[in-house]
Amino acid sequence: MEHAETVTFGGSGLDRAAELRGDVPALAAAMQDPASRTVLMWRGKPLVSGEDALDMVRLPLTHPVLAEAAVPPMLLGREGGAACFAHDISGWSPEGLDPSVLGGFVDTTEQTHPALAQGQRFAELRRVMTRLSARDAELAATAKAIFGWHQSHRFCARCGVESEMFQAGWQRICPACGGHHFPRTDPVVIMLITHGNSVLLGRSPGWPEGMYSCLAGFIEPGETIEAAVRREVFEEAGVRVGAVRYLASQPWAFPSSLMLGCQGVAESRDIVIDPEEIEDARWVSREEMARAFAGDHPGILPARNGAIAHFLLRNWLADRLD
Repeated sequence: MEHAETVTFGGSGLDRAAELRGDVPALAAAMQDPASRTVLMWRGKPLVSGEDALDMVRLPLTHPVLAEAAVPPMLLGREGGAACFAHDISGWSPEGLDPSVLGGFVDTTEQTHPALAQGQRFAELRRVMTRLSARDAELAATAKAIFGWHQSHRFCARCGVESEMFQAGWQRICPACGGHHFPRTDPVVIMLITHGNSVLLGRSPGWPEGMYSCLAGFIEPGETIEAAVRREVFEEAGVRVGAVRYLASQPWAFPSSLMLGCQGVAESRDIVIDPEEIEDARWVSREEMARAFAGDHPGILPARNGAIAHFLLRNWLADRLD
């Protein structure tokens, strides 16, 4: 797609400064540089400010709240020639926090820290992703994914000993066996499956009532993108797919996927769902999809705005897949 990178989290041209990650003197100098800034995360939520359009808050490295970070900062890159880091203060517990409200399909809660300025708060990334600039969305997604990886991969996969952060957060090394471990990204195919004037949509249990989206699934070892598209669609909906083409990709830090958006042409309209995989699947005409996007369909809610499924469906409606 000509405009593929306009998808949310599609990138902003961030200079990731990879050459600095292993340069200890340069990193130390950057940590002392008054121009350096850091973004702040709490349990996967970025610190933001603003109302309609939101900004990722950038704090000086001398800010007292950073003393609450339990792990070293990671280097995100450079902005305007100055280093940009990320700190995680997930160990902080807001007063009166109810953990049951966190992590749901839609987390509307926001948390404010007493050491931060008025109006600065932690907000769930999926809820605010479309209100961030391309740069801020990239920074937030990167920080969320890397800190999430460190949390779930603390121990060496070779010998089980707790490993240590290196390369400014971009690597872990085991002190016992010397194993080197790098942040993982799981490739996922997400499919715009069409047949004539209709698109195949499905829904998973637990989604909001009426929400339908494109089918998706993880790519298996030894499998091509095209083969994964055909396998996943047949497994979930019983539909055979012929021609497949790649359209666009989206980093999806929930927790660590790369969504590979593809279009596939169905060879039939017969649907046989696997209830272990999805709750329902249906063919939706272009006219019905247009009504759903307008909020005027009685039985269909489109995929979440900001997700690549929403992006693919919107561009299919507008005939902008090329």
